[in-house]
Amino acid sequence: MEENARPPQEEGQQDIQQDLSQEDRQEKQRGKLVEFLLNILRGAAIGVAFIIPGFSGGSVAAILGIYERLVSSVADLLKHFKSSILFLLPILLGLVLGVAALIWPIQWGLQHFPIPTVSLFVGLALGGLPSVTEKVRGGMPKWTHILALLVPLAFAVSLCFLPTASQPDGFLLHLSFGGYLLLILIGVVGSCALVVPGISGSMLLLIFGYYTPLVQLLTGHLLKGLDVGVSLLVFLCAGIGVVAGFFGISVLMKLLLKKFPRGTFFAIIGFIVGSIPAVYVSVIRSTGVSMLKDPWYIVAAVALLLLGVALSLCLVFFAKRRFCPRGEKN
Repeated sequence: MEENARPPQEEGQQDIQQDLSQEDRQEKQRGKLVEFLLNILRGAAIGVAFIIPGFSGGSVAAILGIYERLVSSVADLLKHFKSSILFLLPILLGLVLGVAALIWPIQWGLQHFPIPTVSLFVGLALGGLPSVTEKVRGGMPKWTHILALLVPLAFAVSLCFLPTASQPDGFLLHLSFGGYLLLILIGVVGSCALVVPGISGSMLLLIFGYYTPLVQLLTGHLLKGLDVGVSLLVFLCAGIGVVAGFFGISVLMKLLLKKFPRGTFFAIIGFIVGSIPAVYVSVIRSTGVSMLKDPWYIVAAVALLLLGVALSLCLVFFAKRRFCPRGEKN
């Protein structure tokens, strides 16, 4: 009999441990796949928020509970390249897919049923707001926290009352060199929507008169194969500005979240809450109030608002149940 032979009991225990470790690996792989797919959906939601005037992709990221990680991944891209890319890639993929797939139906809804359309997204924002407010729990707020809440709230509301510039039709197809440089700056401004919750990039683009021309260039030219070279150059310049602003503002937001986490989330809540009346005011200003005289129109808006709240609450509940560590579930 060999001296190193193991008793059958030890061999059985080792086999059980190997089976358990294999199950753990499979469970981790399934969890990574689910997380990847969910991040695609989160990215699509951020992209949709960028399309709708008055909404912010940063608000959606905060409501979905990925804002801090999103900012850190962007700010630390060069420092932690692999982990940052693995997190950002599905979000960017979802953002592109969300814009490409939903820009036409959302534009159609905003054109024919603007208030019910935005009411659905307002409901989604309201339903997800508790996931942000829980970040500021823990004792009475200081006066600086109240100020951090009120100033962004007032700023977000005031955006919709600013006069909007108008640009001639098709001017993006005939830009000068200075016009392309200005597009880069416009991209930096638009990047605020992706990083700062409650600041709508589409609203800012509306104020500067670039929102409608960019949408028309995308849907009426680029996606139809018309003026492809010029259209790509326009979106390339805007994209350079978006990327530059995205990184710069992310570094700033990461610093604020590290130094003043509670005050920063009070400011985020102020931006989100202030953007809700702003989106209604901007829609009414652009479409008029004649539709509000139809009672069924109001009923549809309220129904979609409640539907949005219910959907958002369900998504937040599912996310917490799905990703709550074992032993912490209620």
